[in-house]
Amino acid sequence: MRVPQVDATRAYRRMPDDAVRACVLDDMVLLYHGRSGQTHMVISPVPEILDAMADGAAVSAEALHDVLAARYELGERAAAVAEIAAHLDALDALGLVRQA
Repeated sequence: MRVPQVDATRAYRRMPDDAVRACVLDDMVLLYHGRSGQTHMVISPVPEILDAMADGAAVSAEALHDVLAARYELGERAAAVAEIAAHLDALDALGLVRQA
């Protein structure tokens, strides 16, 4: 399996709850970003990543892996950390998390 090149040590913070509203619909979560007026449809593992960031503390993909691995089977560490980092980068581009 090819592991994407990402910075797994870059820290991110979840946007405050009043900046992004969530609505769960079966296996999908709608995230409304008030500042942009956009609604994003996400599926697992994005809701799980955001839930693990709920305390608002700065967290890296490596640290998130440790939290998520205690709850879920994530497979091989390097590949899972790279996937989490890629999701964080994408969430940052959408304005749903921000670099710390």
